[in-house]
Amino acid sequence: MMLIPVEIYAIARRICVAKWKSNRMIIMLPILILFIPGMAWGFSDPDVMLPGGITPDNVPEVLFYTSLGVVFAGTMCGVLLSFDGISRDRFSGVLEVKLSQPMPRSSQSIGIALGYWAAILIPVWTLWLISTIIAMYRLEASVEIIDMIISFIGVALVLVWYVLFSLIASTYSKDQGTSIAFGVGMWFLFTFLWALVTSMVAFASGVEIGEVNNTEMIKLEGYLDLLSPNGVFHHLLETTLDDVDRGVPRLISWLSALIWTCIPWYWFKFRLNQIKP
Repeated sequence: MMLIPVEIYAIARRICVAKWKSNRMIIMLPILILFIPGMAWGFSDPDVMLPGGITPDNVPEVLFYTSLGVVFAGTMCGVLLSFDGISRDRFSGVLEVKLSQPMPRSSQSIGIALGYWAAILIPVWTLWLISTIIAMYRLEASVEIIDMIISFIGVALVLVWYVLFSLIASTYSKDQGTSIAFGVGMWFLFTFLWALVTSMVAFASGVEIGEVNNTEMIKLEGYLDLLSPNGVFHHLLETTLDDVDRGVPRLISWLSALIWTCIPWYWFKFRLNQIKP
């Protein structure tokens, strides 16, 4: 709180608390619990055998596979919480009142983004911490502090990317239907259809598809993942794994994460400055 101006903190806190009390959060919380700690419990089973004969034998590996829960449930919940963050107030006329306040629009945009981000980040971070404890307990192993920090940063970043894009879509929409269609469509593209995009690019480039351990395909897939928020998220988590190398330098992964953060953030601020209620 000390690092955030009082007026920005007030906006963020009001939005965050309101979303925690909403019916959406009540519905989504069991899903988050099932997907995140539930997956951690399953993947940390010493007898589990994943496709390809893979058996996670350390905490970072378990968290890497558990990140599927964040990708499927966490990001979707972030979209569902924030898809009407602007369009709802715009449709009801409340946005005009809010933007007419003496507080600069740029400051309001920061408060709005932080509020929706915190609303999904704090529950997911809590469940991610529980997942880490579960993995450490069941594997009877510890995890390095730097690996934990990287995993928590990765979770925070992938959530803020989806929240920001949902808010940006909301600034262009005057009705909630369009906002949720764009948000869910974007989530569906990066979560389910990106593998198809990768396959099409590989086919057009003459790279063999379907071969196991094809280095060209692995490298192509690694670089194409930089164009997807889910892919960048997995690249960040892969920096905690010793035996994973898809040909993308760690510096490139972190620079991509910075770009994915800065561009949507400034885009949302720009839209809120230009919007006419």
